[in-house]
Amino acid sequence: MCMGVPMKIIEQGSGYAVCDNQGEKRQIDTMLVGEQPVGTWILVFIDAAREVLSQEEALKIIDALQAVKDVMNGSNDIDHLFADLIHSDKTAN
Repeated sequence: MCMGVPMKIIEQGSGYAVCDNQGEKRQIDTMLVGEQPVGTWILVFIDAAREVLSQEEALKIIDALQAVKDVMNGSNDIDHLFADLIHSDKTAN
């Protein structure tokens, strides 16, 4: 399975961008999303950008990926990582 990872563009080149994900910097192919300004969040699959994200979307995905890591490490304290979903569920009742 391939999972997309949000990364923030920190340097722009022709057909690529240098991006950061929690301190990990990688060169990402941007041919599918076009040149984007520094500071833009993108969703990356196998070192290629597939989608431009809002900061809010990127942070939600980062939290969800952290929840998966936490559960795999035996923690079940992940509600804070899904506060937006938990809050919306409570208001629906």
